Amino acid sequence: MITPFTIETSDALLEDLRYRLAHTRFPDEVGTNWQYGTDLGYLKSLCDYWQHDFDWRTQEAKLNALPQFKTRIEDRQVHFVHQRSEREDAIPLLMTHGWPGSIAEFTTIIPMLTSPEKFGASQADAFHVICPSIPGYGFSDAPAEQGFDQKRVAEGHIELMTQLGYEKYVVQGGDWGSAISSWTALLDPERVMALHLTLVFANYPKHWQDPFAGVTDLEKRTLEQCRMRMAEGTGYQAIQGSKPQTLGYGLNDSPAGLAAWITEKFHGWTDCNGELDSVVGKDELLTNIMLYWITGTITSSTRLYFESNHVDNNLFEHGRIETPTGCTMFPAELYQPPKVWAQELYNIQHWTHQPKGGHFAALEQPALLAEDLRVFFRHFR
Repeated sequence: MITPFTIETSDALLEDLRYRLAHTRFPDEVGTNWQYGTDLGYLKSLCDYWQHDFDWRTQEAKLNALPQFKTRIEDRQVHFVHQRSEREDAIPLLMTHGWPGSIAEFTTIIPMLTSPEKFGASQADAFHVICPSIPGYGFSDAPAEQGFDQKRVAEGHIELMTQLGYEKYVVQGGDWGSAISSWTALLDPERVMALHLTLVFANYPKHWQDPFAGVTDLEKRTLEQCRMRMAEGTGYQAIQGSKPQTLGYGLNDSPAGLAAWITEKFHGWTDCNGELDSVVGKDELLTNIMLYWITGTITSSTRLYFESNHVDNNLFEHGRIETPTGCTMFPAELYQPPKVWAQELYNIQHWTHQPKGGHFAALEQPALLAEDLRVFFRHFR
């Protein structure tokens, strides 16, 4: 049964948050800014703003302006945003966030998609937008059993679209949302008309004699830049994929620790040239962090890495995904494979490069992403 949902945060929880922030024990620091991880000066500034100036009630009201719901899928309550367009023949679009993101990433892009005519685009390109919180993230219940990986998330999303009565729909995702959307397309091929990704997991085809056959010089340089960026940027995957519970004790208890863990990713993964506030402001950043803090879901969110590492489900076990696929590459995205590699795994029908933006595309560059979605999905109306 689908029921309306409203975020309601108690005053006591907010008072406890401010107390914890006021009594943070910050560590020392050596090296240059951000060299060893989250910069001490930035984190102190962020925590001071969080304690004294951040207005959660305003941000809570903005989120509550979106139509939110919960429904039971298997033994869990799943939270989702469901913003229908005024245009009845709009295409249902299922968008899935990743880690350390949330449905808060989509607050700006949703109206661009449901009411494109208000943003200089054609009303004919409207979507009904559905944005679920991944189980164990935000207001969606955490799985109570082991083995709940990306495939299981996708199965729940398919059930959600069935409950909503959508016979045909399209899917979009980045980060975990890329893998989950890919699984959704694979598992529900009769209803998923098309798939759109901002992060493409594609390594060189092992059966190729020359892995760089057909790869342009620009793609080679981009690939090398991605590899250099990821060389010291994936340590979080190792701990979250092996011992997430140990990490969780600190992050669930300390708001400063949680902010440091998440902020380092936003700083490193956005197209900000070292100045995070120029792309993602403190209000946006803290609103996303708050969805982990007030729900106590940072530990359950990181378990998705463990489960995906320990469950033997191969997305491409039976070959490439034949669902028509569109991909758009943002220049600061973590990984950008050559198109010919991606074509081995996906039925690529749309491949574009954006002039700016990074890993959190819907948050950083909502207008660019919205337009790319309109252009690609226009073929399936």
